[in-house]
Amino acid sequence: MDIKVLLISALLGFASYVRSKTDSNICISANAKTCGECIQIEPQCAWCKDPGFKPSRCDDRDSLEKVGCTPLGIENPRGTVTIDKNKPVTNRKVDGGQNLRPDEITQIQPQKLTLNLRSGESQKFTLKFKRVEDYPIDLYFLMDLSDMQTNLENVKNLGTELAREMRQITKDLRIGLGSFLEKPFIPVMPTYLKNPCFPNNCTSPFSYINVLNLTDDTALFTQEVSKQKISGNLDSPKARFQAVMQAAVCTEVIGWRNVTRLLVFSTDAGFHFAGDGKLGGIVRPNDGKCHLENNMYNMSNYFDYPSISQLVDTLSDNNIQTIFAVTQQFKDLYQELSALIPKSAVGTLSTSSSDVIKLIIDAYNSLSSEVILENSRLPEGVSISYISHCKNGVSGKGENGRKCSNISIGDEVLFDIEITAKGCPSKGKSETIMIKPLGFTEEVEIVLNFICECECHKEGIPNSPQCSDGNGSLECGACRCNEGRLGRLCECSRDEFLTDDLDANCRINNKMDICSNNGECVCGTCECNNRDNPEERYSGKFCECDNFNCDRSNNKLCGGHGRCECRKCICDANYAGSACDCTLDTSTCLASNKQICNGRGICECGVCKCTDSKFQGPTCEICPTCPGVCTKHKDCVQCRAFGSGDKKDTCEKDCSYFNLIMVKKKDELPQPNDQPYINHCKERDANDCWFFFTYATRNDNTIEAHVAEELECPSGPDIIPIVAGVVTGIVLIGLALLLIWKLLMIIHDRREFTKFEKEKMNAKWDTAENPIYKSAVTTVVNPKYEGKL
Repeated sequence: MDIKVLLISALLGFASYVRSKTDSNICISANAKTCGECIQIEPQCAWCKDPGFKPSRCDDRDSLEKVGCTPLGIENPRGTVTIDKNKPVTNRKVDGGQNLRPDEITQIQPQKLTLNLRSGESQKFTLKFKRVEDYPIDLYFLMDLSDMQTNLENVKNLGTELAREMRQITKDLRIGLGSFLEKPFIPVMPTYLKNPCFPNNCTSPFSYINVLNLTDDTALFTQEVSKQKISGNLDSPKARFQAVMQAAVCTEVIGWRNVTRLLVFSTDAGFHFAGDGKLGGIVRPNDGKCHLENNMYNMSNYFDYPSISQLVDTLSDNNIQTIFAVTQQFKDLYQELSALIPKSAVGTLSTSSSDVIKLIIDAYNSLSSEVILENSRLPEGVSISYISHCKNGVSGKGENGRKCSNISIGDEVLFDIEITAKGCPSKGKSETIMIKPLGFTEEVEIVLNFICECECHKEGIPNSPQCSDGNGSLECGACRCNEGRLGRLCECSRDEFLTDDLDANCRINNKMDICSNNGECVCGTCECNNRDNPEERYSGKFCECDNFNCDRSNNKLCGGHGRCECRKCICDANYAGSACDCTLDTSTCLASNKQICNGRGICECGVCKCTDSKFQGPTCEICPTCPGVCTKHKDCVQCRAFGSGDKKDTCEKDCSYFNLIMVKKKDELPQPNDQPYINHCKERDANDCWFFFTYATRNDNTIEAHVAEELECPSGPDIIPIVAGVVTGIVLIGLALLLIWKLLMIIHDRREFTKFEKEKMNAKWDTAENPIYKSAVTTVVNPKYEGKL
């Protein structure tokens, strides 16, 4: 390939690369004025703090090094993950199975981390969770006393039996009791206020009572349950949410520990929720705070029922797992409610206390076999994602990445967590978020530090003389202007310009360098740089033009046949092309017939480009695959030279376009060197005779055909030798067939004779008398004959 073509291709390729690099470089297009702004654009953006650095200071690291920034002058801070507290998860077998305090048991690791986050750069870490054997449990039984006599009797027998069964799960069990009814929706007569079941006997109405704080004394639990009496009300739905809310938020009163917290809720009816308080004239929203006085909820007539979302948040914040023990009639209703409350389960009540115990244990096993991670509210601009690695190689992403199911005691599962910040959340202040498994009190503390400034920011020089005599601070090699000043060196006053971004007036667009990197932006106007060669210069509003970066040909700018203006060649007359290397002169394209490219192509830059694919050569006159002039002119040559052929009747009309010259023999025909492009032809006539001629176009465009008068006709075949040969062949073939047949018969006869001889020798003749043979002689003996004569 021509060296010129290679050079042009390389230059065009490099220019295309530079343009695509600039167009796609978000670091430059964001027009960051400080190092802090630069590193918040994208993770790959870096800042050059070298003094006097002319190109864009904000770019990727490789690009900055290519344009001359020193490695030590590049600011490119990266995020980090630091583990501050990493206590191993508890292994009770390793620890000898001894009793441990709840605060000595660890189920999640690590417990505290610090993340330094840069905008757009994610930081990853892994959390380990292990279900510890014999983990303490606090179980609070919340019972509906609205005419549930059968349920009450079951609960009276529940304490001792439940403690015995739960000992198989944990040795550290505490149990408590609460009861609830409803806001006082009853007749206001004094009789009904004291005894809403009148004329039957029952306790006075109430909203919620904490009957027994959490205790390890199961006998006391049984004793307190036996004292409970049912009550009554006008409507069926109960103040369930109100009771659950108080049981959840009154942590100190109830005695909740930082262990597994179970709230067993037993009822045979539906529930009220926010807004239903209007039935009793109560419109104040529930405040979600503890209001127990002498273990009784005393704000029932003041606050409305909690909302479902309020209850969900409260149970989650207090790490309480809820078990709904309800009658079959309301099972579907509470299953829909359970779907809204994480770490909750629903079971069906029966008439046996043993079934209630089984319900509680089954529900606990179901809840504790699933781990669901949740995080506290994230700062604006911060996102988090989870990938779970559960038992049997099962992994999950998205929402499924937060949880693992079917976890047994002693199993370990892992969660890969990725946290990403965009921009500089919280104005650079540290934030703390918490991640915890739902239903467990343990949580992981994560401190988020946001990288909003570069290290060189701390070394800034206030009111630096380099920033237009103290009109700005010199930070990281660039000026950060004081209030009211603009420009790269703070040389302009804000009052004189309509925009704060003076550099924008010095860019063709946001994706290009300031003044095309060929000049300085002085108060919104480009001042182009000078070249060492005085004949070379930059020009244009944005210094985007020059007179020395045009295409070259033969190592000459614009091929020596034009001038360079704004990186484009303006060609002289009779020249064209990007490098003015294409001549418009067509004399080199003339064929022998004086036609340009023989009428079979076009002349470009003095070279023929054949448009007919069958023709080739410098002037498109060579056609290797064409039928040829021989076949084309055969009929005319035959009719004029021999008066025969397909055109003998129209010979004078169709075949007078060439001069006919007759010669005696084919050896007398012109040879190829006698004239250009001569064609030697050999064609067959109707009698199978060959005739010979040449066809040529002379320089004066006259056509000559030389024809040999002597024909070459094939001689007839010699009949006698052919017949004799055929007859001889037939006879010889017949004799050969007879001989073969005779040979085969001899072989066959000999085989048959040999077989006969062999059978003859093996024959055995029987000499015994034939049993059916009778002799022809009959002998008669005289019975009187005694043998005497």
